[in-house]
Amino acid sequence: MDLFSAVCLTFIILIPTLCLFLFCTFQNYYYAADKWLNSAVDKLFGERDQRVRGWLLLDSCTPSLVLTFIYLLIVYLGPKYMKNRPAYSLKNVLLLYNFSVTILSFYMLVELISASWSAGYRLKCQGLFEAGNGDIRVAKVLWWYYFSKLIEFLDTIFFVLRKKNNQITFLHVYHHASMFNIWWCVLNWIPCGQSFFGPMLNSFIHVLMYSYYGLSTIPSMHKYLWWKRYLTQAQLVQFIMTITHTLSAVVFPCGFPLGCLLFQSSYMLTLVILFVNFYVHANGISSSFNGAKHKLQ
Repeated sequence: MDLFSAVCLTFIILIPTLCLFLFCTFQNYYYAADKWLNSAVDKLFGERDQRVRGWLLLDSCTPSLVLTFIYLLIVYLGPKYMKNRPAYSLKNVLLLYNFSVTILSFYMLVELISASWSAGYRLKCQGLFEAGNGDIRVAKVLWWYYFSKLIEFLDTIFFVLRKKNNQITFLHVYHHASMFNIWWCVLNWIPCGQSFFGPMLNSFIHVLMYSYYGLSTIPSMHKYLWWKRYLTQAQLVQFIMTITHTLSAVVFPCGFPLGCLLFQSSYMLTLVILFVNFYVHANGISSSFNGAKHKLQ
C-alpha cells in the first residue's frame, strides 16, 4: 500500500470514528451550542423560509460552519503536512472530479434555465412567492448549487496534495469558504425568485472552467483548450452581470428583501476587486504599465 492510499484509509476509518466518539461524548454540549447558534442566526435574519425545512444540511447552520472550519484547517495544516512529502499526481482522480463537476454544473445550468422559464420568472425583479411550484423547482436546483460549493472544497484539497500552494491564494480560500456559507443563508431565507440568476451564470462559467481543468489533464488536448485565456474575463463579466441583475430589483422592487440585494451586490463587488487584482498580476499588466511609465520618465 502506498502512502497516499494509507492516508486515505486513515481518514476514511479514523476521522468518522473520532467524530462519532466526540459527538457521543459531547452531544449535550453540541445540541446546546447548536440551539444557541441557530437562535442567534434567526434573531439576526428573521424567520426562515418554511418551504426548505428538512432539506439536507439546511435546518442548522452548525454543519456548514463545522465543515468550513475543517476546510480552513486543511488549508492551514495541509501544506505543512505535505512540506517534506512528495506531491501526488492525482491525474485520474482530477479527470473524474473535474468532469463530474462539469456535468453537475451543466445540469444546474439547464435546469435553472428551464425552471425559471417555465415559472415565468422576470429578469428585472422576481419575488419569492410568485410562482408556486415553480419556485420550489428553482429552490431544489439552488440546493444543489449550495451543495456543489461543499464539493468544490476538493479544489483546495487537491492543490494541497499536489503541492500547488501558489494556487491557494486569499482569493481562492475567501471565495470557497464564503460561498458555501452564504448559500446556506440564501437557501434558508431567499431560496428562489431573484436568487436564480447568479447561480445560472456561475454554472455556465463552471462548465467552461471544469471542462478546461479536466481536459488539461490530457496532454493531447492542450492545443485545443483555446478558452483558457478568457476564463478570468468571463468570471468578471459574470460578476458585473450579477450585480446589475441584483440592483435591478432595487430600481424595480417586487418585494424581494432589500438587505439581501445590497449584501449580494457588495459581496460581488469584493469578488470583482479580487479578480481584477488577480487578472492584473497574472497578465503582467501592472509590470507593463510600470515599465512604460519608467521609460516615459
